[in-house]
Amino acid sequence: MAGVRRDKRVLIYSHDSFGLGHLRRCREIAHALVEAEQDLSVLILSGSPIIGSFDFRARVDFVRVPGVIKLRNGDYTSLALHIDVEHTMAMRTSIIEHTAKIYDPDLFLVDKEPLGLRGEAENTLAMLNARGTPCILGLRDVMDEPARLVPEWERKQAVPALMNYYHDIWVYGLPQVYDPLEGVAMADSVRRKVTYTGYLPRSVPQAAPGLTLEKIDEPYLLITVGGGGDGEQIVDWVLRAYESDPDIPYPALLVLGPFMASDLQNEFLQRASQLPRIEAITFEARLESLMERALGVVCMGGYNTFCEILSFNKRALVVPRTEPRMEQYIRATRAAQLGLVSVLPDDGRREAQVMATALRTLPQQSPPSETVVPGLLDGRDNVIKLARQWLRRRRRGLSVASMVANSRAALRLGR
Repeated sequence: MAGVRRDKRVLIYSHDSFGLGHLRRCREIAHALVEAEQDLSVLILSGSPIIGSFDFRARVDFVRVPGVIKLRNGDYTSLALHIDVEHTMAMRTSIIEHTAKIYDPDLFLVDKEPLGLRGEAENTLAMLNARGTPCILGLRDVMDEPARLVPEWERKQAVPALMNYYHDIWVYGLPQVYDPLEGVAMADSVRRKVTYTGYLPRSVPQAAPGLTLEKIDEPYLLITVGGGGDGEQIVDWVLRAYESDPDIPYPALLVLGPFMASDLQNEFLQRASQLPRIEAITFEARLESLMERALGVVCMGGYNTFCEILSFNKRALVVPRTEPRMEQYIRATRAAQLGLVSVLPDDGRREAQVMATALRTLPQQSPPSETVVPGLLDGRDNVIKLARQWLRRRRRGLSVASMVANSRAALRLGR
């Protein structure tokens, strides 16, 4: 391990190669930390093939590991390399461990998967624990319904990992909305590691060039499906609504997502070109700027989009998916019960007039700010406070058991 340094270093690990959710959440946390600490640098380990499409602030950088993708049958395959997935996983494991060894972080933050994809982060966790580096697991507000999450975590040996490797568990949400570990049996010593931070607020990037609308005028309804890999039903539903009812009061801006199949993208772009009140783009890395300008939002209800809806106080219609996880459905229904959003369940028929009516009604519903939920958007400040607590401790002699026992009182945010 390197000698004493004056600078501080945080290493963030995000396993996903598909979708935008994990990457965008990790990027937001990294930016918050370097803004708050002038002597701090953050390195992100990611499998995302489009991580280079995003802007990163000074003192934030990334290392991309070879991508893998999960098939419908549950198996994994290499995303781009024509090699056996086991070889790909061996490379990923080696890159992760070697990067951590050389970078020598003062804090290791793991996103969602306690041992990483197929256990690829376990060697790194063991090595950093031996060095005395605090290891933190960050969880989004909702993982899945207990009936699916419990057997998944048992198979992945997640709970022993929480006990053996992690000093703290940060939940980027509130218990009033959901307990992401509901149904998971764990010792009280593990449960005491959990801290709810609140949701991570978003802002428009400074000096971000605004998208120039070519067909429609503001205000518009923003239709966003995240990465787009599973959002074609919603896009088709909205398009059919405007095709059947051209007098919907407000125009719509469709953001299809970079992971939507190219044939579907082309089909939707062609259909949108025939509708004077629809404009469509494939991808926008600065989605916050589009969200800020929107009158209302139609979305699937992923974590990052939900944070943006709250941050920009936007009326939202959520059409959540229920496969392969119930995450979006649980978040949307709980948020609707609190009065933060409205929900339109996908009944499979997706009648055009049903969506048209929902789009007409959306601008009249109450914005999220009319519902008071204490601590709702405190995630950024609380993550900074928690990180500072760990970064200020000397690593010598650090262990999961002793560190947690000595620091719980200091880390309870308002409890």
